[in-house]
Amino acid sequence: MTYLSDASRATLIIVDLQEKLMPVILDGAQVLQRAVILAQAARLLGIPVIGTAQQPLRLGPTVVPIHPLLDRTIEKSSFDACAQADFMEVLINGRDDLIVLGCEAHVCVLQTVLGLLHRQRRVKLVSDATGSRRSSDKIAAIDRARNAGAEIVSSEMLMFEWMGDSNHPKFREILKLIK
Repeated sequence: MTYLSDASRATLIIVDLQEKLMPVILDGAQVLQRAVILAQAARLLGIPVIGTAQQPLRLGPTVVPIHPLLDRTIEKSSFDACAQADFMEVLINGRDDLIVLGCEAHVCVLQTVLGLLHRQRRVKLVSDATGSRRSSDKIAAIDRARNAGAEIVSSEMLMFEWMGDSNHPKFREILKLIK
């Protein structure tokens, strides 16, 4: 296990950033902005980007800025994405650094994080790209995820860890995303 996130071992998991859900998320525009930037950086670095969609007929499809950045979207009805066999199958890719973000922090994001931890997976939760309708729910979810063993990180932390060095060939492109 490394102490920093390694792009060659990472998979980005974007939970339920959907059309009917995002308008009710506290600071939803900022959550979405950070998610898009992180997904763009992941794409530049060859990191798989997996999305989930909770009951898309009810909550709508994944929002447009995120949808084209996904390698695959797993539709689900369970709050814990790990309950979907195809979600767990897509994670059998030799990458053991699972980065999770999305909505809602205290429901689908948290249950997916806890499900992954229960399965002995290494998980990082991206605090600035995760949201809920109420700040108290987001705070409680982050605290619980941390106490269960997830690392709490920010999107910018990850991008700099993935590059590791200012001489990285994608440094300037990723720096443009950050600024």
